[in-house]
Amino acid sequence: MSQSSLPGRRDLLKLAPAAMALSPLFTSNLFAKEKSRFEFCTFTKALQHLSYEDLAIKIAAMGFDGIEGAVRPGGHVLPERVEEDLPRQMETLKANGLKMTVMTSAINEVSDEQYTEQVLRTAAELGVERFRMGYYKYEMDRPIAPQVGEFVERLKDLVALTNELGIKPVYQNHSGKNYFGGPIWDLAGALESFEPSEIGVAFDIGHATVEGAKAWPLNFARIRPYLDTVYVKEPAWDDNELSWGPVGEGAVDQSFFKLLKKSDFSGPISLHVEYLGHKDPDMVPTVLKAIDEDFATLKELLS
Repeated sequence: MSQSSLPGRRDLLKLAPAAMALSPLFTSNLFAKEKSRFEFCTFTKALQHLSYEDLAIKIAAMGFDGIEGAVRPGGHVLPERVEEDLPRQMETLKANGLKMTVMTSAINEVSDEQYTEQVLRTAAELGVERFRMGYYKYEMDRPIAPQVGEFVERLKDLVALTNELGIKPVYQNHSGKNYFGGPIWDLAGALESFEPSEIGVAFDIGHATVEGAKAWPLNFARIRPYLDTVYVKEPAWDDNELSWGPVGEGAVDQSFFKLLKKSDFSGPISLHVEYLGHKDPDMVPTVLKAIDEDFATLKELLS
């Protein structure tokens, strides 16, 4: 039997969600809270069916240092309820030895509509150090270059506020036909208007692989001065259709992890496990199992 015909975790995850839910131990407990120069967290979008307390208990059991939690429309904390609910979530995280390493938001400007000051002031007062911004998107029927200048102006207003509040915005590179930051170089040029201490980048090796293919080392080097956080997710192509799956089984060049290990980067690494969906509460045990297994693989890649 050829290696390509052997079932991978992508296939096994589809076969037995009920069986995986019965597993009494998480494999990455073996690594729980081991000393690391990196700060590991995981994006909890697919776990929002859990209570704040249950979420914190389960993430802590897997050995993470924190979470990447969503404070945005449809998030675990809604922006209009941030003053009531975010302190509750932060309390449960702290009680379980965790922090909100990254707060995911939909904020990309200073506006009442986005509850910008309310959300960021509350988060900063609770000790959240960084937040992922909402995206900017190009209007494809307009010239591109002037739009970059427009994004920079919006960033200037936002950075002025975040400097005052003491919380750092980070912008994720995301694949797609109209995402600002997808090609990396547009984002890198825009950030030259700011100091790396004022605003950073969440470098997503999965999306960088989709957009940059073999050029990801060049793109990574270009954005490196503003690197704040690393996002790990795994893309693959099935019959020329983009899909996402378990870490280590897709298209990401594993030399990225060697490069990261050899670099002086010591910030947060956020594991994104979104390939199983997030809308079905019955999938939560399967998602937890996948997070645990991907976390173990990620640590092996960085060992």
